[in-house]
Amino acid sequence: MQQDPNSAMNRRSFLAAIGLCVFAGSPIAEAQQPAKVPRIGVVTLSVAPSTPSFNAFRQGLRKHGYAENQNILVDVRYAEGKPDRLPALVRELVSTKVDVIVTESAVAARAARSVTDTIPIVTAIHGDPVGAGLAASVARPGGNVTGLSLLAPELSSKRLELLNAVVPKATQVAAFWNAENPAAAAYMTVTQAAARSLGLQIQSLEVRNASDLDVAFKTAMNTRANALITLPDGLLLAHKERIIEFAAKNRLPALYPDQEFAEAGGLLAYGPSLAAQFQRSADYVDKILRGAKPAELPIEQASTFELVINLKTAKELKLAMPAAVLQRADKVIE
Repeated sequence: MQQDPNSAMNRRSFLAAIGLCVFAGSPIAEAQQPAKVPRIGVVTLSVAPSTPSFNAFRQGLRKHGYAENQNILVDVRYAEGKPDRLPALVRELVSTKVDVIVTESAVAARAARSVTDTIPIVTAIHGDPVGAGLAASVARPGGNVTGLSLLAPELSSKRLELLNAVVPKATQVAAFWNAENPAAAAYMTVTQAAARSLGLQIQSLEVRNASDLDVAFKTAMNTRANALITLPDGLLLAHKERIIEFAAKNRLPALYPDQEFAEAGGLLAYGPSLAAQFQRSADYVDKILRGAKPAELPIEQASTFELVINLKTAKELKLAMPAAVLQRADKVIE
């Protein structure tokens, strides 16, 4: 009996289709599917991301075997010192379906949390995530926010002691701080108490946005401040060049909480290492990408503190740096 050619062809097509279905579900076919490359979103108040802190974050990722644009993507959005831009930047990152968001300030973390309560958020730099209501506790955050905390109000006393040792004749100290930062009040309370014990007058100058800086500069000079400090805050860090320029122009000895101020020309800086914080945040990112839940990752307190002295700036101010202070320095810039 002669076989119908059309029937034979239909039968072969049917068997071929079955074969394709079996192959598609086989391990070989699955292995050929391109692996999803994790996408990390970084949102910052900074003007540009090429800072020692961001470089340390990238080093931390490499330590875990991640190579940018190969097996991981890092998308950095920076607000150029304008806090009101942060929510929109976070929404942009969310639209790209990032797997983790990394923030470098209290206001950036708050903006990220206001946009998403599902995407994991790692705070590389934050004064007090628990006090800000972003986490239930240090041991068990309980939500989508975890990371590192810089909260160490006691450092305010040591900063004023250092400033007093370098410029013992200073009596009026202008203090720039951001009342929008949940941790700032604790820092200011300790600063004022330390000032009283040292016989110093603190001029409290609030800086909530970039435009407040001009007012703070003018007030500092009107009150005849003869020294300057800034309390820990991402907004002030983002505008460090303006603050350093003001201090230099008016020959004000200044002490800052972050090493990046001294590296940019500030006289003194004492506080937690932001680079170390950022590098450690990469460990959190790796754990989350491997399946850890941010709600169960304890928030870590800063443990590495550095004193950085810019001797070039000291010479410009005609300040003789005390030997005892120099001996304590972790880094001296000449």
